[in-house]
Amino acid sequence: MFILTTISDLIQIAPEDFYKLSAVAIEDNINEKYANKVIQKIGLCISFYDLLESSDGLIGHGTGLVNVNVKFRMIVFRPFKGEILLGKISSGTEHGIKISVEFFNDILIPPPMLMDGAKFDYADQVWTWDNDGTLFYLDVGEIVRFRVETEEWHDQIPNAPDLGEEMVTERKPAYSIFGSMQIHGLGPITWW
Repeated sequence: MFILTTISDLIQIAPEDFYKLSAVAIEDNINEKYANKVIQKIGLCISFYDLLESSDGLIGHGTGLVNVNVKFRMIVFRPFKGEILLGKISSGTEHGIKISVEFFNDILIPPPMLMDGAKFDYADQVWTWDNDGTLFYLDVGEIVRFRVETEEWHDQIPNAPDLGEEMVTERKPAYSIFGSMQIHGLGPITWW
């Protein structure tokens, strides 16, 4: 679920951070730049792990910013295909079940990837599973096990300026996960 990724970058330290130790100022600026951000084909950056290399700082002409070339490792959320995870059902629609973990909400279990016999109940806005005449509910807020099947990446482009009543397109998340609940032991943990 979590991996360590090595990144090289130029970090700028502002004059108001000069009172800090160099390593602390570098770590703070790395976390500010990367934490809770998605890097395409890498994953969701969680936190700075360690500093591998850093150059001497060079003061930028006219800005007072210190530029430091660094190589560091980040803790990144990117589950592998086939991994079994625990999450909480955040919503259910006819398009599937949305699941969230504590820090990531873009997980979807589409209808074909639910257990055989699963149906969406439009009256209660909840997915149900008919198992030999017994009806089980996949209620919002339930803790579920699911299997990671695929991931989807979308490059985030800036929004165009609002020019009136032009059609607004919905932005897709930068990183989303699609899962399944088709094998025994998956689904709400209270069932098993």
